[in-house]
Amino acid sequence: MHPIHDVDALLLLATALSAKRRPAPLVEIMAAVDLLQGNIPAAAKLAEAFCRLATHGLIRAQEGGFALTPAAQGLVAEQPKKALVAERLFGIKEQLGAYVPAGESPAIVLAAEQLSAAIEEHRAFAAGGGKNLLVPKPKPAENAKRPGQRQRKPVPARKRRD
Repeated sequence: MHPIHDVDALLLLATALSAKRRPAPLVEIMAAVDLLQGNIPAAAKLAEAFCRLATHGLIRAQEGGFALTPAAQGLVAEQPKKALVAERLFGIKEQLGAYVPAGESPAIVLAAEQLSAAIEEHRAFAAGGGKNLLVPKPKPAENAKRPGQRQRKPVPARKRRD
């Protein structure tokens, strides 16, 4: 697959993150992109990436959302789970370089306005007090004791009877 852009790998990873159980709408994909990278690329670049990945048979539109094809799921599944996001993106980009599409697939044509609306909807939701389900849960501190838990006194040693 040539040319390979950074947005392609980011879009694949974000779609994999947001469409685990069902096809993900654009808003959830934008939330995943924001979670992974900290900012969202321009709508025009995202529209080109959607078209490019769909043409090569890696993303498909279904049931009002977007999902990865089995070939794309294989690319993402080969990445180590505990690697940093930058390492995972680099690995996906390497695999995209070696990927040979089986044939032409129908392109997904998204207008920049659709993507801009999804980005704005995500930003409005993030600015509110809403809960983003894609954000990882905070890890509890290991040494923190639970409130109300006291240490018990040690049991006294038994006296011997002679």
